[in-house]
Amino acid sequence: MIEVLAVVAVLKDFPDQGIVRGQVGTVVEKLAPAVWEVEFSDTDGETYAMVEADTADLMVLQFHPMLKAA
Repeated sequence: MIEVLAVVAVLKDFPDQGIVRGQVGTVVEKLAPAVWEVEFSDTDGETYAMVEADTADLMVLQFHPMLKAA
C-alpha cells in the first residue's frame, strides 16, 4: 500500500522529467485516489525532479522482513 513518505521505485520511464525505470524517490503527496507526487533527490538531498505517477507505475520498497523464516 502506498502512503505519503513511502520510498518507491518507478516502473516506467518519465522522459520529460529525466526519470528512468528503477529510479528511487519519495512519495510527498496524494493528488487523486490513484495518483501520487513523487520527489527525486540526489545524495545531498537536493530535489532534481518531481513526477506525478499512478499507483500502477510505482513499487513500494521494503526495508524490513515481510515473512518470517521457517
